[in-house]
Amino acid sequence: MRTRKILLTENEIPDHWYNIMADMPNKPLPPLHPGTKEPIGPEALAPLFPMELIKQEVSAEKWVPIPDPVRDVYTMWRPTPLYRAYGLEKALDTPAKIYYKYEGVSPAGSHKPNTAVPQAYYNKMEGVKRITTETGAGQWGSALAFACNLFDIECEVYMVKISYDQKPYRKLMMNTWGAQVYASPTNLTQAGRQILAADPNSPGSLGIAISEAVERAATDEQTKYALGSVLNHVLMHQSIIGLEAIKQLEKAGDMPDVVVAPFGGGSNFAGIAFPFLRLNFEEGRTIRCIAAEPASCPKLTRGVFRYDFGDTVGMTPLLPMYTLGHNFVPAPIHAGGLRYHGAGVIVSQLLKDKLIEARAYDQLDCFEAGVLFARSEGIIPAPEATHALVTVLEEANAAREAGESRTILFNLCGHGHFDLKAYEDYFAQKLVKHEVTSAEIEASLAMLDTPLID
Repeated sequence: MRTRKILLTENEIPDHWYNIMADMPNKPLPPLHPGTKEPIGPEALAPLFPMELIKQEVSAEKWVPIPDPVRDVYTMWRPTPLYRAYGLEKALDTPAKIYYKYEGVSPAGSHKPNTAVPQAYYNKMEGVKRITTETGAGQWGSALAFACNLFDIECEVYMVKISYDQKPYRKLMMNTWGAQVYASPTNLTQAGRQILAADPNSPGSLGIAISEAVERAATDEQTKYALGSVLNHVLMHQSIIGLEAIKQLEKAGDMPDVVVAPFGGGSNFAGIAFPFLRLNFEEGRTIRCIAAEPASCPKLTRGVFRYDFGDTVGMTPLLPMYTLGHNFVPAPIHAGGLRYHGAGVIVSQLLKDKLIEARAYDQLDCFEAGVLFARSEGIIPAPEATHALVTVLEEANAAREAGESRTILFNLCGHGHFDLKAYEDYFAQKLVKHEVTSAEIEASLAMLDTPLID
């Protein structure tokens, strides 16, 4: 009988995270102070993050130990299964072998607890009473609410308004784990009031929600802030996905030619791709790593590489990244977790150095791929994950047309059980093709007065 599911034991959960900073040929440029525009050191992050996370943020150490209490919590759902997608291969009539790492088995239903748990743990170790954060589609907010509940920390979530309205059950998940959830922009913060004064009907964005959460943390010494993507330590925590996948593929006697993941800020893509990039750096392999983003928010494929704020109001440090401009408000597509104006610093540098690839897709193509996957593999993917599926289909079809073998691995980052309204809208033909125009991007970028990068 053919093997569909490749498992690891709890003893095979990695005991270290992989830090790609140690292997990058070109290290990222430093963050800049939002006021002085001068490079900042780790001390500037102290009002927002516990010191252990700050150390990880700036670390060049290749392997960072996973604390035993974190690894113990991981055993609730890790190691996650790796599947061979025989059904999808048959549906596509492709000679390609397709594997997917399924992160939807976590309590929150996505990959996000991989970093939420260590972030909550390190905050608890420093006596933090409350953590604030933002969330788009709700996967990150759900994960942090879950983690904060485990470590007895209050959790306050600013959820992008359009997703708050579209995905009520994500909010209820957070409430069930004890979190307070607000539709952002709110009247609770100066940042939120500023946005509402300019646009009372603002659908919100991750940049706006970040501004609100950062403001709350910066003005309360009992409160810290947690981010679910973009930052270096977050991407490093997610490397457990790819590290497990390497072990599983070795058991299958295989190794991918192509690794694919959805892209919003970087945690999803980094989690599965970075450990395979390590094989390129160390062993001279040529594994292609492709980030799949929405055509409505195409920072990697159509943005510019320059310093920009991570939030809308301009409270965060300036980061060197591919961006559409921190004032850019993406269209209210259902893939809420990908509606972010910028890309993580590490991912941006890797793309600039042509060590990774990026593609952008319309939401109708994504849902079509998601339905095909559900009907051939049984799992209903989150809207974010469907972006990776379009890339997988392209690569599998290219293998068929070329008559060549090709092994494809992608990160099925979460299930779509709380996103069925999106599928309902798709089947009812209420979703429309949407690609941001060049004029919209140019108008957003024209508003930037942040430092250019030579």
